[in-house]
Amino acid sequence: MGYVAELKDGLRAFTPQERRNIAIYIAGIMIYKFGLEAFNGSVVALATNRYDYESIQSGRPSRTFERVGLLTGLNQACQCIGSILIGPLVKRYPTKNVLACAVLVFGLCSALLLIIDAATGGTFMPAAYRENHHENDWSYYGKYNTDAMIPVYCISGVAYGMVELIRRVIPRDIVGGHVQKLRKMDSIVHIFYEITGTAGAFVTALVIIPQLGNNKAFIVTPVCFTFCATIWFFISELDFKRQKSSLHQHEKPAYWKAAFRGLFLFGESIWVGARILFTSRKFIWLVPGYAVALYAHRYLENGIAPQVARRYMGHSAWSQIMVGGSNLGELLGALAVLLLTNTIQTPMPWLRLDAIMLLIVWYIPFWRPPADDVGQAWIVAATFAPISFGWAAGDVSLAAYIQASLSRLESKNKNVSALGAVMAFLYSFYIVTYAISGTLLGRYLDGVYNKSGGTDGGAIHEGLLFTAGMQMTIISVLVFAATFVPKGALAFNPKMISEEKLDEDEPVEMEGRRDEQEAPDVPVFKENSKKSYCTSDDGSEPHVEKQASEII
Repeated sequence: MGYVAELKDGLRAFTPQERRNIAIYIAGIMIYKFGLEAFNGSVVALATNRYDYESIQSGRPSRTFERVGLLTGLNQACQCIGSILIGPLVKRYPTKNVLACAVLVFGLCSALLLIIDAATGGTFMPAAYRENHHENDWSYYGKYNTDAMIPVYCISGVAYGMVELIRRVIPRDIVGGHVQKLRKMDSIVHIFYEITGTAGAFVTALVIIPQLGNNKAFIVTPVCFTFCATIWFFISELDFKRQKSSLHQHEKPAYWKAAFRGLFLFGESIWVGARILFTSRKFIWLVPGYAVALYAHRYLENGIAPQVARRYMGHSAWSQIMVGGSNLGELLGALAVLLLTNTIQTPMPWLRLDAIMLLIVWYIPFWRPPADDVGQAWIVAATFAPISFGWAAGDVSLAAYIQASLSRLESKNKNVSALGAVMAFLYSFYIVTYAISGTLLGRYLDGVYNKSGGTDGGAIHEGLLFTAGMQMTIISVLVFAATFVPKGALAFNPKMISEEKLDEDEPVEMEGRRDEQEAPDVPVFKENSKKSYCTSDDGSEPHVEKQASEII
């Protein structure tokens, strides 16, 4: 009952207007997450089937997972570009208006593949296939080169980055700079976000794709995003004040000039972040503890899940069942952090749990499930849940730690905040690692599959021994070892690390602005002494936010 009472007290800490805006924001973000799960899950399954189908039709060796790895890696890289492009707008217009418009743009981009598919002869799944889908027969797909999905998905990634940047800025505007309020709001939002993510993944895999086909399943995405934009429009103005400039109208920098300047400053922030991380024992452990752990989680969902679903079970859509189990684990991890905030005060116990849970994947290379049995996908989902529980708990607590500790570090560079620079480097490290390894490991698995028979009974068990088992073991060792690097971190549940007490709010001087995990952004000059930062990859993690009007 103590936890429930503490939660009620936390909700009472918000003003009536804050509670109203939080309720509207949560309603919109749940609809957004449902549409997002339908889109991402359907596109990955569609690409997997289409590349396999092209291989079968042409008689060429499979290159499915090499191309799927490239597809997802480039999409994530394009999210960075989207965040930079949207930056100059958020100081000129109310945050909620920019957010609503960005969601609408994302909805239009998500419809591009639907238009291309329909224009090239694609149809909904034939009724006869809903009961008994012919194996390896996707003749109802549109007749276009599957590689065309890569640039289209990249365009969607740019729009995705725009939304994710603004989506994680607005909580700072809703509740102000109070760290405790931000933590509570972030945790509450994350819980509802993952509830919808779990439901969306299951519904996509079990209802939408089997009824419509994965070439049409994301038809719900533009509709969801339209409703989401409408709901978010009703958030109050959040005390937005248009920034006044002393420049004459003809001297004001153009939008593209501001965007390109943002790109330059983002590159500068990566360099500054690398210097901070690799020259200090206090921060160097964040590279494996944050960036490498994030890579492992994304590879689990976007790499291992589609590989197991397609090659073990014969149904690429079932990867969404596995992702649903992962989302459920994230939900429970965020809830655990919310309830145990006072008991576990540093990220170290959660990161150690994350490292241990990664070893669960070792059963996959030796597992021989029967094909066409959806129950096997639920088994994988059940094993993914504890892995993602550890990661989400570590990520949520680590995000707050990074914000609090780096806000106290003054940057020597007048253009770049220490916080923004470190997060820009960590996210860029993750993006580059995933883009390269996702493609190369996918190529390796395709080679194993082709050598073992390909479409005539090929398997990837031997390949997963290395890409799943060995890779996750190496990451587990790196993350676990990293938790002992900072001073004072040897205890099982340290109360303080690096001899810093971070539970108290302090006025801090920050010279820059936030970058964001899913899509890092550009640091700028200091305008307010109370600033904070948010991070995320898929945008699902709770974060501490910064005033939107301070971005570029």
